[in-house]
Amino acid sequence: MSPVAVATDSFPIANLVAVKAAIKQSNILYRTPERPPITRAAHGMYMELEDGRTIMDAVGGAAVTCIGNGHPKVVQAIKDQADKLSYAYQVQLTSQPAEELAKVLVESGKGAFTQCGFVSGGSEAMEAVIKLARQYYYEIGQKQRKNFIARKLSYHGNTLGTLSLSYHPARRAPYSVNLNNDCFHHVSPAYAKRFQKPDETEKQYVERLRQELDDKFVELGPETVIGFVAETVVGATTGVVPPPKGYLKAMKSVCDKYGALFMLDEVMSGMGRMGTLHAWEMYGDGATPDIQAVAKGLGGGYASIGAVLMSERISIGIRDNSGFWNHGHTYQAHPIACAASLAVQKVLVEEDLITRCRVQGGKFGERLRECVLAPNTPVLPFVFDVRGSGCFWGVEFDFTAPEATAYDFKGKHFAALLQAQCFENGIIVMGMSGGANLEGTVGEHVLFAPPFNITDAEIDKVVEVFMKSVEDVLSDTRK
Repeated sequence: MSPVAVATDSFPIANLVAVKAAIKQSNILYRTPERPPITRAAHGMYMELEDGRTIMDAVGGAAVTCIGNGHPKVVQAIKDQADKLSYAYQVQLTSQPAEELAKVLVESGKGAFTQCGFVSGGSEAMEAVIKLARQYYYEIGQKQRKNFIARKLSYHGNTLGTLSLSYHPARRAPYSVNLNNDCFHHVSPAYAKRFQKPDETEKQYVERLRQELDDKFVELGPETVIGFVAETVVGATTGVVPPPKGYLKAMKSVCDKYGALFMLDEVMSGMGRMGTLHAWEMYGDGATPDIQAVAKGLGGGYASIGAVLMSERISIGIRDNSGFWNHGHTYQAHPIACAASLAVQKVLVEEDLITRCRVQGGKFGERLRECVLAPNTPVLPFVFDVRGSGCFWGVEFDFTAPEATAYDFKGKHFAALLQAQCFENGIIVMGMSGGANLEGTVGEHVLFAPPFNITDAEIDKVVEVFMKSVEDVLSDTRK
């Protein structure tokens, strides 16, 4: 099987033989036990490997490549910017692409935002959200506010701060002694398919979650809470789980009640991925964030960049006090990164790719459901859910059914085996585990995040190869 899928982020690595082999292969310490195959070139969603194979990237790396690889307008924008200005330190100088990109992002909120700041990726963006929120209350004289409330089965990044905010058991485990458990607190996930009670309506489920958040504010002391943080649509941890209707609005109402901030993480689900530029446009019921993080689709894989978008409330609070963002990195607002991102955002508009994301994503989901849920397929007894929107889809499996006793995965997770088999058969997907219970110990799901300009033929091919790979794994593991 392909080395890229021997383990995922959900599984600790204990294979010392594989680790020693990886060290011999490369001087890079990878996130997998063996060196991944070398990619020689890419175009669109096709990756050309050093061994001569060409495979289809059906998950966009990690929901990143929204317009595919090698778009000529973005490539040219990068070249042009490198010719003019490769670097400027933002404490001393700004640049034209940074200013123009900020204007595009602020205007994209249709009144929700007044300013933004740039970072180098998603984890940095969420780390910056944490710091900006604290700075806001520090500046306006509410220094007693220190507590953040997030959700179980959430993931907000790989820094110690964002891991503290997150509740991803496997990724937190090695660093549990270093995490801040005094200022970061967690409530239930908004995961109706798993946790809504049989006798609850959707409205009653949302009300239960709203009351839980309210109770957490009261428990901590409302005057000590900075705010509530959530992924608008949960990505890798549980596999594209959208909020129930009215949920985001209900959570914001609690924040407003206590003068706290409502913050959204759209690192994975934002910038068009769900079929609207901001995912809250689809699921928010009018609830706009005080602070929001974006990344991945912002640069589309052409540059390492993220952004923090802020409402007028935040801007005024800081403007009327220190007047500056007390957070920064050396490569903040890098001119080439901003130029690349600006070009990606222009391509989205010029080629109407967010509309295309909705249309093609709808076709993708329909085709996926049609095949995965077809009667008499070997996998049907184990399919728990197929969900998504736009070009972001997840398939969740449940191997607690009686039919599962006919298979032996030999201690490995089905999602990891499936990811590896998909790679062998010619497509890249993301296989993850641990999203079916609050402890992160059971559950299997696979994610798809193709480019917004995926064609009908490519949709058919991805789903066809995926289904073949599922059948291959089940065939190989049948007792």
